[in-house]
Amino acid sequence: MSTEELWQDFLKVAQEELGSRVVDTWFKALQVASWNSRDRLLVLRAPNLFVKKWVSSHYHDFLQAQFARLFGEETVNVRIEDNLVPAAPLGTIAQKQQVRESLMVVQPARALAEAVYPSVLSQKRRLTSKSPKEAAQAGEIKPELFRDELVDRFRFDTFVDGPSNTLAFSAAQAVAENVGRLYNPLFIYGGSGLGKTHLLHAIGNYLRTTGSRARIVYQSADHFVNEFVAAIRKNKVAEFEQGYRLIDVLLMDDVQFISKKEQTQEAFFRVFNLLHQAGKQIVFTADSLPCDIVGLAERVRSRLEGGLIADIQVPSLETKIAILQKKAELQNYVLEDDVAYFVASAPCSSVRELEGLLIRVVAFAALMKQPLTVGLAGKALSQIKDVRKECVTGLPGIARFVAKQFNYTVRDLRSARRNKDLVIARHAAMYLMKQRTAFSLRDIGLFFERKDHTTVIHAIHNIEDRIKKDPSFAGQMRQIEEGFISYDLRSGEQASIATASFVSMSADT
Repeated sequence: MSTEELWQDFLKVAQEELGSRVVDTWFKALQVASWNSRDRLLVLRAPNLFVKKWVSSHYHDFLQAQFARLFGEETVNVRIEDNLVPAAPLGTIAQKQQVRESLMVVQPARALAEAVYPSVLSQKRRLTSKSPKEAAQAGEIKPELFRDELVDRFRFDTFVDGPSNTLAFSAAQAVAENVGRLYNPLFIYGGSGLGKTHLLHAIGNYLRTTGSRARIVYQSADHFVNEFVAAIRKNKVAEFEQGYRLIDVLLMDDVQFISKKEQTQEAFFRVFNLLHQAGKQIVFTADSLPCDIVGLAERVRSRLEGGLIADIQVPSLETKIAILQKKAELQNYVLEDDVAYFVASAPCSSVRELEGLLIRVVAFAALMKQPLTVGLAGKALSQIKDVRKECVTGLPGIARFVAKQFNYTVRDLRSARRNKDLVIARHAAMYLMKQRTAFSLRDIGLFFERKDHTTVIHAIHNIEDRIKKDPSFAGQMRQIEEGFISYDLRSGEQASIATASFVSMSADT
């Protein structure tokens, strides 16, 4: 089998394990450069340094494990090179000298930009020496266009990155450090309250605090619509569009609001072209992919899709905990781990909702003049519709319940120990978590400090097989689930369940 055929097999496996988004964004950007069977060295070529660093830091172990299996080797070393360094082993002095000279001539930052957008460099654009406010006062930019609405607290160092948002976070940082030269435009999409606006402000704040003279405009798409309507009313459409010519960075929030507005989209299209052709940086956010925005003109959609598209998803349990502790830290108080787990397990679809729950429990503790414990947090959230019920079904609650049933601790369940009784308790907890919560297999695996979610898949299949084959075991699992329904997380009380024979059963290893 050729290396190209093996690569296609790898892409299929990667899509099943990691999802099509990861494959389309990262792995399909790579190419197989060479395979050295003697040294068991596979060299992949990335289109630029950013992709090389990202794949190396996030998927290197996955690549090595999968290719060792595909090549039938015990181990395979995977090396990722970018376009600046030839992927094949350098054999001659002339080759080495050629590479050395090329690296001396092309500086890393320039080389990275050239690899992605070579046309931008040829423009040799220079930012104006005037600040945005000075330009507005001089009449070069309309005062209503330049509105310094950047929120100071929305910075990169206050944003908690995790598996659900790490691509968007890293891309936003890269854009801020390489304005107009990298990933232009950048399109960030995701549900409401997940951090899209935070990243827009973080880009602007980074430029403002690092002394950049770039003229930055942050605005929502509905503001763009209102300004355009006002320009039509005053017969100043040309002035409206030309006002954008002198800005350097456009940060536009909720771009989906221009959909189904034909004239506004025409103006937006012209403004986009003005900025993009001049090498100015453009960053958009929306609640969905460009292809999913109904009523968007095809040429506008193609412009939005012309750069890097990064998504932000609902944060995992671990990320929620980190967010809660970060926000608590910014308010100068300490949030204990068990309380953070409890609040993070509450049903919420956004970071904004999560922050609201935190504010509620902290305020409740302050009003009651009591320390913030899990019990107090339970009381604070119990009055919110369905929150207490869902909190009970959170991962920490299930872990505590199952651990007590089997005379173990949560630490035991999360440990690496593999004695038979403990393994079956751990598998039962994983199975119950999947049945009773909406958390992903990855979230459950992270809770048990397992890097690979296939451990969770094995546990669930193990329990399901036993239920099918053993009626007695199936009855005991029903008792576990029924007992959990009556479990009161706030007091730690739980229904009596006969598990003696259940505990004694052997576990698959």
